[in-house]
Amino acid sequence: MPLEAGLLEILACPACHAPLEEADAELICTGTDCGLAYPVRDGIPVLLVDEARRPA
Repeated sequence: MPLEAGLLEILACPACHAPLEEADAELICTGTDCGLAYPVRDGIPVLLVDEARRPA
């Protein structure tokens, strides 16, 4: 389920404050030094650094 465009515009990475972009069931940080991937569960973004997937 895609997030509303207005919501995605105001969300930011909690770690580095860079914008997020939606990919599959995750929100990916666009920061070049960060790149964390936050899960989206039941249409709700889980923006907790402890829950994020580190970049490969």
